[in-house]
Amino acid sequence: MHVPDGFIAPHVYIPAYLIDIGLLFYSFDRFKRSLAEGAVPYLASLSALYFILMSITLPLPGGTSVHAFGVASISLLFGPWTAFLSISLILFLQATIFGQGGITSFPINSLSVAFLGSFCAHYTHIITKSLLRDDISLFLSGFSSTLISALAVALVLGVHPYLFKDTFGKPLYFPFGFGIVIPALLLPHILVGIGEGMLTLIVVKALRNKL
Repeated sequence: MHVPDGFIAPHVYIPAYLIDIGLLFYSFDRFKRSLAEGAVPYLASLSALYFILMSITLPLPGGTSVHAFGVASISLLFGPWTAFLSISLILFLQATIFGQGGITSFPINSLSVAFLGSFCAHYTHIITKSLLRDDISLFLSGFSSTLISALAVALVLGVHPYLFKDTFGKPLYFPFGFGIVIPALLLPHILVGIGEGMLTLIVVKALRNKL
């Protein structure tokens, strides 16, 4: 889901940057006030681990990619705002240092993967933990966060050929509509979501009593 430059119209990424920057400043303020000092090494270690995992990508047709996330476990252990900040930093470093994802598409990646993924995991766990076994609740948090992120990216990309065309009707940016991009992103991410659910289950159960 590292969306490259050239796929997102400035009509989309400029407002997205404004929203993303505002949310990141807010999350950083909450991070400074709420995170316990003893939890910092755990957060740093997990962020480094997920930086590596998110750098291992499998290209998908149309120019995007599939990769692990790690957002759910950070969200459940440290809170969604901290996870949003951490995963956004990872995405920014990957885009600027390794060219995985574009600078213009960064706010889309940040809002879709880091923001929506973090809060989806957080609220999925809140809703399901009193109804289901703890293991299932943790698994669903990781699984759902992956699919909601993939769907958000697919919707942003898929709307482009309908909104942004030249005088001959040719798409100016991302060329594939919803009928192609939604299944192309969601179907592979079902498998990723299963892995993400298992990763969330293992990491959260291993670390939550230490924080």
